[in-house]
Amino acid sequence: MPAALNPGGSRKSSPVYKSAAWRNRRKRWQQRLPVLSGKQVVLRELRTSDAATLFALLTTEEVSRFISPPPTSVEGFELFIAWTHRQRAAGSYICYAVTLQGFDTAIGIFQLRQHDPAFATAEWGFALGSPFWGTGVFVDSAELVIEFAFETLGVHRLEARAATLNGRGNGALLKMGAVQECVLRKSFVHDGQSMDQVLYAILEDDWRAMRMPTDLRFVAPVRVH
Repeated sequence: MPAALNPGGSRKSSPVYKSAAWRNRRKRWQQRLPVLSGKQVVLRELRTSDAATLFALLTTEEVSRFISPPPTSVEGFELFIAWTHRQRAAGSYICYAVTLQGFDTAIGIFQLRQHDPAFATAEWGFALGSPFWGTGVFVDSAELVIEFAFETLGVHRLEARAATLNGRGNGALLKMGAVQECVLRKSFVHDGQSMDQVLYAILEDDWRAMRMPTDLRFVAPVRVH
């Protein structure tokens, strides 16, 4: 169930004011990612020891056909993991390993990358080993990552891209409340084939509204005469 994280340069937008509390939170996750626990999964920072499992799970054709080319060896994944640590320390990128409750083996990854210095706009991407598709692992992981993006990183707009041919990836994003905004023509290349991608976004205001109890969403405002 992959969705490509665009490897191109980030777009710059005007930084928004961030509070001292936000700056303190940023300093903490730049030093060490917090562990995120859900019903089925535990998300933690990648470790060098994850390289072999990720190589086995994320380089299969069904997983890799819709994501940026993964490393081609265990050693390549080790270098990628070291790179993620440097980028996290720099405050520009985050990569979580997906593990199952009670087991510490990495079965996929979730990534977040800033589009501006304040992390007001970010892009997320994910890749999950195919044996775990359709098990609820994606939804459990995605809910944790989205909450982390809005509550801890201070994201206001969370973008994602998925190839139009990637039915599973598009369905996964829609399930999480992402809104399709446009089609990016010929924006992704795999094995020499150019593909269109759909650009999705989740806005912080929409996400908070979705989390509001149903009985409060449609309450009419009190009118004073």
